[in-house]
Amino acid sequence: MSPMSTRPAIAVLLPAVERTPVANELRQAGYEPVAVEDSSELADLLATRRDIAAGILDVERDQEDAGRAWEALHSAGDIPCLLVVHPRTLDRLDLEAGHETDEYLTRPYSAESIRWRVEAMVIRSSAGDGTPVQPDAFDGGEWSRRGQLVAVFNPKGGVGKTMIAVNLAAALTARGKRVLLVDGDTVTGHIPTSLGMEGVGTVADAWRDELDGGPVLSFDEQASSHQSGLKVLPLSSSPIHTELLEPGRVASALARARRAVDVVIADLHPSYSPINRAVFDMADRIMVPVTPDLPAIRAGIKLVEVAEELGVRDRLSLVVNRAQSGVSVPDLERAIGMPAFGQIRSGGMLVVRALNEGRTLVEIAPREKITQEFLALADSLLGMTAKVSEPARQGLRLFGRQMAVRA
Repeated sequence: MSPMSTRPAIAVLLPAVERTPVANELRQAGYEPVAVEDSSELADLLATRRDIAAGILDVERDQEDAGRAWEALHSAGDIPCLLVVHPRTLDRLDLEAGHETDEYLTRPYSAESIRWRVEAMVIRSSAGDGTPVQPDAFDGGEWSRRGQLVAVFNPKGGVGKTMIAVNLAAALTARGKRVLLVDGDTVTGHIPTSLGMEGVGTVADAWRDELDGGPVLSFDEQASSHQSGLKVLPLSSSPIHTELLEPGRVASALARARRAVDVVIADLHPSYSPINRAVFDMADRIMVPVTPDLPAIRAGIKLVEVAEELGVRDRLSLVVNRAQSGVSVPDLERAIGMPAFGQIRSGGMLVVRALNEGRTLVEIAPREKITQEFLALADSLLGMTAKVSEPARQGLRLFGRQMAVRA
C-alpha cells in the first residue's frame, strides 16, 4: 500500500494463532495488516512507512517488549494503540499514565470485534477529531469531508427526545442541509412510525443480508427517504434481534456517515447502554432535552455527573423543552449547571397533529413560533464550526474510562 492509499495500514503484534484471523478480518475491511514479531521489527517498520494508523499490541506475552512497542508507536506520531490483555490484568490498571488515544481489549475476543474497535480508533484520529496521526496517509477526497454527529440523549424518558430529534432534523433539512436521522433506540424507538413511514429497512437487516452475501452498504445507502427530504434509518425494528449491533461497529458506521451528509442525528435510548456509550465517544455534540420539572432536572444533573466520568462533559448541550411551562429557564440552567443551547415551547395539539399525519412541524406549520424555535436551534447548531475539543486527560481508555497499567 502506498502512502496515499485511502485506507491506512495497521501494525499487528499478536501471537501467530491470533494474528492470522485478525489480519484476515482487517484485510476484508480494506486495511493493510502488517505483521510484526516484536518491538524492534515494529521500529524498523515505522522508520520506513508513514501510513501506519494504528497498532494492535499483545500486552501479555512480553510486557517489556510491549512497552517498547507502545513507545515506538507514540514516538512516531502518537499512533493509537489497541492493547490486548487478559481480564486478570485489569486489576493492575490505574489512572496515572498512558495516552488518551489508546484502548484495551480483553481476551477472549473475536476478530470482528478488533476490526470495529480499530475502525473507531482510526476514524477518531484521522477524520477530523484531532490532528491526523499520519498526515500523508489519507486521500483527501474521502477523509477530509466531515459533517457533524449529534446524539440526542437523556436518561429519562418522556422529555421529548424523539420529537426534538425529528423536528431538528427537519429544520436542518429546511436550511438546505443533507441530514441522516438515525433511530438509535432499539428498545422503544418509533421515528419511522412518527413520520408515517412503513417497511423501513434497518441496520440489523442490512448487516444480516451482508452476512448472507448481500452488498456492503453505508448508512446513507441503507436509509429510507421521507417526504420532507429527511433520510431515516433505524438500527433495528425489534429489541430482540439486535445481536449484530456491536457497539463499536455502530459508532464507527455513524462516524463514517458524516462523510456523506452535513449532519447525522442519532436519537438514543434513555440508558447508558454499550451502544450509547460508544456513540458518546464519537459524537461532536450530545444534545440533552430537559423539561422544566423536578424528575427531569434531577436526571439532567445526574447526566452531567456521568458525562464528567465518561470524559464527554464538554460535549453536552442543554435544550429546554416545553420551556416556561414549569421551572424557569434560568433556574433550570443553575440547577443543571449548563446554559441552555436552545429553548422549545410546548407544541400541544400541533405536535399531536404532526404525529398523526406523519409529518414534521416544518411541513405543517412553518410559521408557528415552535417551528421558528426549531429553525433557530438548527441555526445555532450550524454555527458550530468546529468540534468542541475533549479536554486533555491522562490514562488509557477502557470502555470510555481512562486507565493505565501500574508498574
